[in-house]
Amino acid sequence: MRKLTKFFVKLVQRYLPDPFLFAVVLTFVVFLMGIVINKQSPLDMVKYWGEGFWNLLTFSMQMVLILVTGFVLANSPFIKNILKNIAKAMKNPAQAVMVTTFVALIAAWINWGFGLVIGALIAKEMAKTVKGTDYRLLIASGYIGFLVWHAGLAGSVPLTIATSGHFLEGQMGIIPTSETIFSVFNLVPLIILIVTLPFLTRFMSPPKEETFEIDPEILKVEEQDTVDESNDTPADKLENSVIISMLIGIMGLAYIVFYFSTNGFKLNLNIVNFTFLFLGILLHKTPRRYLHSLTNAVKGSAGIILQFPFYSGIMGMMIASGLAATISGWFVSISSETTLPFFAFLSAGLVNIFVPSGGGQWAVQGPIMIPASIELGTPLAKTAMAVAWGDAWTNMIQPFWALPALGIAGLGARDIMGYCLVALLYSGVVLGLTLLIL
Repeated sequence: MRKLTKFFVKLVQRYLPDPFLFAVVLTFVVFLMGIVINKQSPLDMVKYWGEGFWNLLTFSMQMVLILVTGFVLANSPFIKNILKNIAKAMKNPAQAVMVTTFVALIAAWINWGFGLVIGALIAKEMAKTVKGTDYRLLIASGYIGFLVWHAGLAGSVPLTIATSGHFLEGQMGIIPTSETIFSVFNLVPLIILIVTLPFLTRFMSPPKEETFEIDPEILKVEEQDTVDESNDTPADKLENSVIISMLIGIMGLAYIVFYFSTNGFKLNLNIVNFTFLFLGILLHKTPRRYLHSLTNAVKGSAGIILQFPFYSGIMGMMIASGLAATISGWFVSISSETTLPFFAFLSAGLVNIFVPSGGGQWAVQGPIMIPASIELGTPLAKTAMAVAWGDAWTNMIQPFWALPALGIAGLGARDIMGYCLVALLYSGVVLGLTLLIL
């Protein structure tokens, strides 16, 4: 395992470009594929790209908010103390890597934004506390937890098709999460991955002489940025007021209770963001502390803000040129009732490299996969979740969603993606087999 991991780490460090350049290269690739495969003119492809460039602004803002509010919540003293206590309980590097992976998996299953942040933060705590642990592997382990997000409580596809008025309701109706997130065919591979991925990351640990340790003092210096809590003016007193935060926080919690009492446990991006926002306000206790943490959190969203429009442009070319439909159609054409979920998974993994957005990808593939599922007699819920798993799967080689974790860790994509590539190969076998067997 060490030799295999070392090979992929060196491969990635040599050939993987910066995530922004990766998006630019993908733009050119899709541009040429549209011309060659779907016989579109260069002018048409440029038009599709430009017209699609700003189509996901609302979704982009939701993504930034879920990252920022999740970071601020995870960075509150209450959550940070929990992470520190977990790190202090570790006795050796193997335990540190395994527990980092496990915590990241559970957190990502609860919510992808929360999982990305928690995974990176607990990895940093492990690096500060457990001597002899490879820092790159720790951060990679925190990101590998992201593998299970689309099978979790904040999965875009299962939440979309469980919501009244979704764009495919006329064809597939409303499918409750009991048939997707909490179904046997989803829970079995989920449990297998949660149980085995910590062992996989442990076995990827490099030998002692090749371990990349980071000086704990460097990480501790980052935490010495304190909040000014002087109360020299009336404005200062308001900004440092616990009462202000408690009042607005309780008001937010009251709405959350009302929402779940009237709608049941129906999660969507807006209610998740709302919950993270007001829990963060309460746990940080004062407006000034919350705003200080928020300022630090926004720095990690820079890559998303820059790159999401480019991926929106790529998605515009993929959809308008018919390229996404062509790729999905290739897989559908060789599918049967039994194999459709497997090929839907593979096609979703391929499309995700060009459209790294769960909701955006479902908008591309849903209209193709659902009619095929109806025609072949494959359960609609299983086909939908196969697309969801495919979307999450190739995030292990698509560096876009690693940006927040890398920003928190101070590393580059090349530092962790070799480890993630090993996780991609292993999880692909697990997911592919379970989709065929169950």
